[in-house]
Amino acid sequence: MRLQSLLALLGLVVLSLGCSKDSLDKTLSSLPASDPMSRAEMDQIVEKFLHEQNTPFRWETADNRMLWSASVRSDSIMSLGYKPADAVNVAQRLGLIDTRTEEWQAVRNKLIQLVVEETNKEFPELNATPKDLFPRLEWDGLPTLDVKLFSQRIIEQLREMPEVRYIEPMGYGLGELEQRSDSGCGAPPASNIPSADYTTTAPNVKIPWTFSHSSMNVPSAWNTSTGAGIKVALIDTGTSPSQPKIGSQFNSGYSQGRSLERLGTHVTGWWWWTQNEGPDDQCGHGTQMSGLIAAPRGDGGATVGVAYNCNLKAFRSCSDVIINASSEKNGVRDALYISANDNAVKIISMSIGDVFYSSTVADGIYYAYNNNKLIFAAAGTSLTWTSWWGVIFPANMTQTVAVTGIKDSGNMQKCSSCHDGPEVDFVSVMQRSSDNDRTALTLAMSGNQPSYVGGSSAATATTAGIAALVWATNPSQTRTQVLDRLKNAASIYPNRDNNFGWGTIDAAAAVN
Repeated sequence: MRLQSLLALLGLVVLSLGCSKDSLDKTLSSLPASDPMSRAEMDQIVEKFLHEQNTPFRWETADNRMLWSASVRSDSIMSLGYKPADAVNVAQRLGLIDTRTEEWQAVRNKLIQLVVEETNKEFPELNATPKDLFPRLEWDGLPTLDVKLFSQRIIEQLREMPEVRYIEPMGYGLGELEQRSDSGCGAPPASNIPSADYTTTAPNVKIPWTFSHSSMNVPSAWNTSTGAGIKVALIDTGTSPSQPKIGSQFNSGYSQGRSLERLGTHVTGWWWWTQNEGPDDQCGHGTQMSGLIAAPRGDGGATVGVAYNCNLKAFRSCSDVIINASSEKNGVRDALYISANDNAVKIISMSIGDVFYSSTVADGIYYAYNNNKLIFAAAGTSLTWTSWWGVIFPANMTQTVAVTGIKDSGNMQKCSSCHDGPEVDFVSVMQRSSDNDRTALTLAMSGNQPSYVGGSSAATATTAGIAALVWATNPSQTRTQVLDRLKNAASIYPNRDNNFGWGTIDAAAAVN
């Protein structure tokens, strides 16, 4: 039986009976590889692009067959960006233009109708409705649609339309990455912490050695600012309900009068009956990043955050640090949209990313940027098999401030798992030269015993915290003014290194 017929029958079962994604994947995996491209073929094309271009892979460079193959080899969910036919530079203007006008809604409805009609024309046994193929019809915050597509012909038709900004598979990732779906997870308390890796201050907290490094000077900055009055949005894997420092003890000790919001935008399933997973961290990474940014200056011997008096808006938007699933792309984009519409949010910290450029996530970045948010993003933290990659998405975008980690060697030497490159804006000391396992200290999933965390993830959260300290000295400052103060206090400024940007930020100098 030809592939299209199989997919049509599969779609009928899914739409009628609510078949699980596992069943979908199992059926697709049994299809002959001679019709769609194999994952190995597509991975080879992606890796060749990454090697030659040293930039995240963009689906716009793929031909129609590869787009369709990537869709059916994953979950068949694609993101469809739209616009009026004569509109230009739409992405760069999101947040500045009204995309809910009659003109924009007409385009949206036209595309929905076209996909439904063409799907039923090709697969009449489906008798699909808009809700079957577009289950998030009630959400129109940004001009993008999630759509279930089985047909290469429909993809080709959409790509030729002037109303279509992009059509991209959302769930496809490199095979090796998918085998490591827990990437960045795990935050066990450290069994042994050398005394040189922290100092203790009142009431009873540990200051991580990275904060006190001579190039960072965070404790000295606290004489001027503790981040009070500034809200930071953390888009990550959530926060642990078992960690009271990001819960009932968020206001404790010297940290008082601040707000904590725990939200979830990650939804595992695609169909309309699936539920939001809530704000609870199941990975550990988000809890660690929240600790670096905003852990209270309390007691019990836990670590303190850089901006221990800032407000925190923490999202569970993804299951790990790689934005490579449809649900994660949706979760991150939605968190960006929510943060952008919160006037109190000044800073967004994203210690997450991917080697694939996602246009629907980029829409969220543009929207937040045009709503005056200062967005920090991790340049990339890798294992040995990804060490050749450059700066990942979304840190490679000019709308974000890219951060990576370096060792305490006294010169610019990137940490053992960190990416660098010309897009990097700042670096933060994150690792001992003498021992790669001695990185930054932060909160574990529960208890007061700290955990170690490193890479560009920790560097990004630390830098976002420093930005909160600077912004708190004058909340009426603009994003540009805050960024200029960070640059002026950086170790390389006014020069810029091709791999490490402006260098490390002296927090004490930045707040004065």
